Amino acid sequence: MKALLLAAAALVALPASAQTGSPQSNTLRGGQTIAITGGTVAIGDGSAPIPNGTVVIRDGRVVAAGSGVAVPAGAQTVDANGKWVSAGIVTGIGDLGLVDAGGVDESNDSSARQSPYSASIDVSTAINPDTVMIANERLGGVTRAFISGSGGQSIFSGQGAVIDLGADPDPVTKARAFQTVQLGEDGARSAGGSRPAAWAALADAFAMAQDYRRNPAGFDGRSKDALLTRADAQALLNVLDGKVPLVVRVERASDIRQVLTLPARYPGIRLILAGAAEGWMVAREIAAAKVPVLAYALADLPSSFEQLAATESNVGRMTAAGVTVGIYFDGSGGEHVVRQFAGNLVAITKVPGSTGLDWGKAFAAITSKPAEVMGLGNEIGSLRPGRRADVVLWDGDPLELSSQPQAVWIDGKPQPMTSRQRQLRDRYLNVVEGVLPKAYDR
Repeated sequence: MKALLLAAAALVALPASAQTGSPQSNTLRGGQTIAITGGTVAIGDGSAPIPNGTVVIRDGRVVAAGSGVAVPAGAQTVDANGKWVSAGIVTGIGDLGLVDAGGVDESNDSSARQSPYSASIDVSTAINPDTVMIANERLGGVTRAFISGSGGQSIFSGQGAVIDLGADPDPVTKARAFQTVQLGEDGARSAGGSRPAAWAALADAFAMAQDYRRNPAGFDGRSKDALLTRADAQALLNVLDGKVPLVVRVERASDIRQVLTLPARYPGIRLILAGAAEGWMVAREIAAAKVPVLAYALADLPSSFEQLAATESNVGRMTAAGVTVGIYFDGSGGEHVVRQFAGNLVAITKVPGSTGLDWGKAFAAITSKPAEVMGLGNEIGSLRPGRRADVVLWDGDPLELSSQPQAVWIDGKPQPMTSRQRQLRDRYLNVVEGVLPKAYDR
């Protein structure tokens, strides 16, 4: 109860619109044409920034972006002179929108450790667009995120979702967008204590899913001894049939090699590697298998036995080998720190012996590349024509931590540039003696 009261304390004496992040005071006119002119344009496709460019958006989509772009007649214009205009940041895999207060079970939907379900858990049903952290991340320039829970008593973490961070009641861009499985140290723990146990669990789960396909009526998924429910079996059939990609969380080079053997046994499977701290050691093999990667770019110390060869050059080396790599943040809030990751990859290009990325490729690693990894490159992640109009206006270079968003559009709709934290800060920045919230009494 004490924890619940502490979690609610931030709501004290704030108006309802502040508590929910309601955009009622903002005019969200997604259908109009907007031209953002005169800024340095970062398209997010790997190209270099374009000075004195223009971005035109209409009906929630990008019409054009770059130099020499004409401003349509009647368009609302936004002066970006001296500023930067970029694609919105795309990141994950975390539990943004699933957690209000991590220490309060009632407000934390990221874990289902006691559930009999695993692969079939669909996190899209629990995304809360009003959770505090969504507004915080939007103010950091994040416009889309990949969301996953930790599943039940299984190596499977359930079906993840792609969400937008707009101030509206419908955050889900794509439900059941991917299936997550743990096959490294975490998978070993979930399976009983060893990697071979995790691989046995994976093979058995796939075999049972095939049994369910052959004879749904005869499938025993309800008894207390069943290892897989009927719902889980159906979810895994979607993976085996290639309808849903399988995101495999692994770090160690030897584990990655094992994962790359899966398509030979299950030809329809579509793999995505998540983590891959030692991916640089097997980069050519990953590239040859055409498996994309979501990597944590600042893993440069052996924080576990499966990351003994971690290096900050990991993303650069895999990219140089031809691997499609997106940078991700694995957590609850803090997704906007991927800007720091990308910026560091630019900086280490000047360090002898290190391999980083140039500015365009580094920015793509937090915009278009994560979208491509998830099979959504034609929909989100860049300012190419036809993409969803997720646009951020910055007061400086987006990869400089001192730069901050001045305006954000998601699906072409301008977003409120406020959050609960900012409202609390402003309220209590200069407290006048005697003016206290009504909940407090001397």
